[in-house]
Amino acid sequence: MARNTVLTMQQQKRDGEKIVMVTSYDYSMARIVEASDVDGILVGDSLGMTMLGYPDTLAVTVDDMVHHTAAVSRATRDTLVVADMPFLSYASPYDAVMNAGRLVKEGGANAVKLEGGARVCDQIRAIVDADIPVQAHIGLTPQSTNAFGGFKVQGKTVEVAKRIVQDALDIEEAGAFSVVLECIPAKLATYISEQLTIPTIGIGAGAGCDGQILVYQDMFGLSGDFKPKFVKQFAPVGELFAKGFASYAEQVRSGDFPAEEHSFAIDDEVMDQVRKG
Repeated sequence: MARNTVLTMQQQKRDGEKIVMVTSYDYSMARIVEASDVDGILVGDSLGMTMLGYPDTLAVTVDDMVHHTAAVSRATRDTLVVADMPFLSYASPYDAVMNAGRLVKEGGANAVKLEGGARVCDQIRAIVDADIPVQAHIGLTPQSTNAFGGFKVQGKTVEVAKRIVQDALDIEEAGAFSVVLECIPAKLATYISEQLTIPTIGIGAGAGCDGQILVYQDMFGLSGDFKPKFVKQFAPVGELFAKGFASYAEQVRSGDFPAEEHSFAIDDEVMDQVRKG
C-alpha cells in the first residue's frame, strides 16, 4: 500500500473514488486502522469526550493533541494523519502557525484541521504558507457549541446555507486541501461538493460528499447509549467488551482463571530449596 497524502486524496476526488477516514487517538487503535483499507486518520479533539471524559471539546489543549497525535503517528506508515487544532489554538495567524508546527514537529502529523469558514481564512493561508497542509471544517463546528446553542444541524435556512457555501469557496481559495462538512443537509453537502475542486469529507452530511469520517467509538458501540442519527454501528464491539470483562471477572472470582496453561512452572527441587530457606 502506498503512502496516502493530501495529493492522493485530491486525486481520489478527481477519479471519483470515495475517501475513507476515521478517528483514532492511540497507538493500539491506530495500528488496527493502519492494517485496514482506510485512507486517513483524524486525531480529533473529540478525544476530549471519547478519551478524557469532558462534556465537549473546549477543554482540550495543544499538549493533549500533541501527545495523542504522536501515539497515532508512531503506528502509521501509509495512513494520512491529520491532527485537530483545539479551541483557541489558532486565534491569530501567528498562533495558528506555531501550534500547527508543534502538531507536525512533535506530534508527527501530516496535516492539521481547524474549524471555521471565512473567519479563519487568514489562519489557513498562514499555515499553508508554512508548508503545512490544512483540512478545514464547516457546518456544525463543535468548538462553537456555545455559540450554536448545542449540537444542531446547520444550513437549513437560506441565509445559513448560503453562508456555508461561501465558507466552502473561501477556504478552498485560502489553500485548504480538503474540508469536513458536519451535520448539514445532504442536498446542501452534495451541492458544495460539486462546487469545489478539493475533497469534501462528510459526517452527517449524506452520501454526496467525496468521502466520509466517523468517530470509531460511535462506529463500534463504545459510546454507551449515545448514537447520533448519522452513525451506523458496524460491529458491536462495545457489547463484546462488556461480555468479555464480565466473563473475566467471573472466572477470576471462581478460580477458573488463571489456569495451569496461563502459569509458569518451576522445578520442584528449586521450590524445596526456597521453602528450606
